[in-house]
Amino acid sequence: MEEGITILEAIKREFACKEVDIRTYSPLTLAYIGDAIYDLVIRTIVVERGNTSPNKLHKKTVKYVSAVVQAKLVDGLWEELTQEEQEICRRGRNAKSYTTAKNASVMEYRKATGLEALCGYLYLQGRQERLLCLIKKAIEGLGMEI
Repeated sequence: MEEGITILEAIKREFACKEVDIRTYSPLTLAYIGDAIYDLVIRTIVVERGNTSPNKLHKKTVKYVSAVVQAKLVDGLWEELTQEEQEICRRGRNAKSYTTAKNASVMEYRKATGLEALCGYLYLQGRQERLLCLIKKAIEGLGMEI
């Protein structure tokens, strides 16, 4: 991968992905990729904070990737979001999902899905700086530290 290119750009180039208008993606598709991106961001932060056992890394990570925490993050971020970003979150929250979280209420799970949809949307738009800025603000807003 050449320097200065994002992983998204490299993936699209390497695997000859067609350009798609991501506004046509379902909110659950955005949440699907957004879940992975959010998890990758949190795991990267945890790993960069120090080399330790996988068990300890996992314990630190799960504090930030649960539906309960993600619901709190999106609540705390709401006023920071643009109208477009709020709409993506709403679409994700209101999407008909056929799964639920084990340790969260239905509303928490739906809000978390909204956050994941937003993460997926920003990632697929190539707006990683905005994505990282929002995640950082949300975590700091809860008084959490990774």
